[in-house]
Amino acid sequence: MYDLEKVRADFPILSREVNGKPLVYLDNGASAQKPQVVIDAVTKAYAEEYSNVHRGLHYLSNLATEKYEGVRGIVARFLGAKDEDEIVFTTGTTQGINLVAYSWAMPNLQAGDEIILSVMEHHANIVPWHFLRERQGVVLKWVDVDANGDLDPQKVIDAIGPKTKLVAITQMSNVLGTVVDVKTITQAAHDKGVAVLVDGSQGSVHMPVDVEDIGADFYAITGHKLYGPSGSGAIHIRKERMDEMIPFFGGGDMIREVHKDEITYADPPMKFEAGTPGIVQQIGMGVALEYLMELGMENVAAHEKALTAYARQKLDGLNWLNVQGHSATKGGIFSFTLQGAAHAHDISTVLDKKGVAVRAGHHCAGPLMDHLGVSATCRASFGLYNTTQEVDKLVEALELCHDLFD
Repeated sequence: MYDLEKVRADFPILSREVNGKPLVYLDNGASAQKPQVVIDAVTKAYAEEYSNVHRGLHYLSNLATEKYEGVRGIVARFLGAKDEDEIVFTTGTTQGINLVAYSWAMPNLQAGDEIILSVMEHHANIVPWHFLRERQGVVLKWVDVDANGDLDPQKVIDAIGPKTKLVAITQMSNVLGTVVDVKTITQAAHDKGVAVLVDGSQGSVHMPVDVEDIGADFYAITGHKLYGPSGSGAIHIRKERMDEMIPFFGGGDMIREVHKDEITYADPPMKFEAGTPGIVQQIGMGVALEYLMELGMENVAAHEKALTAYARQKLDGLNWLNVQGHSATKGGIFSFTLQGAAHAHDISTVLDKKGVAVRAGHHCAGPLMDHLGVSATCRASFGLYNTTQEVDKLVEALELCHDLFD
């Protein structure tokens, strides 16, 4: 049983009001709220247990190191990874993808080599590859979605050519909610000797993930979307790819020995983790992932699937609302505009007055906005604590917008 009221009680912010109205938080795609267990863990880590990690022999340093390093195993369990040494800590998916770009792609790709992207990608999975296009002459090949917002895996596979070195693909669109068959893409890409990076920023939040089953070479997650602290995250990197990577960040912890005329590096994953890390942030992420695993990601997915179906029915009944993306695989992310002149920012402002928090803008997805022919949308994105009553409040607020702007 998924006890929604008990889950909601775990998140203290959900009891507050905004503009005199009960908060309806539907901006989870940008960042999720934090359960009390995460807040308590972060507070305790700073108030009672803080010290730097790896560098001391005193009690607090050993304790902080034990808790921090323990998160590596938690991430591995959450992602279904067989080896916690394949987990590299990052500040989030953005850093994880940049790590792959600088440490793996930059030394291994040459001018004319190709990277395949879908038009749905977040800027975090676009801009680092543009750096390689600008600086090394790497070619970016784009695959479009269809009219429903679906990405046909075969189109991605067909785009792979003799010069393709990497497919970088999202598991779930942060704008359309479309879920991508990354396993099929990965298998076909590997058959052709091509590496695969999966942006799991949204996918890991809304469904169970098994990186061994997916088989991708790189799988990145972001802690703050997984109900953990901002500044936390990780990327799963297969050992054979780690062996092909050079360090990106230089400094403490990622070295074995440093001399005036030579340097030797630590073994992975430490090889890719320079400097004092986000100790408390990662500890908080570990608690968040344990919270999710205790709820059961299958239960979270089932709750969100039912909520998404309810929201689709309600929003489809508004014939003046333009919802972007109608994929059968759609998760709980709805981007929309209103017919007429109302801008997404105006819609968001009106909804905020009713206590409904949504995102407005291009959602760091410029190529997709161009493909859809819009400059901006509003986005309501659901999480594990949202309710059908909150969907109804969203609809009521949208009806008010329609009355104001019609």
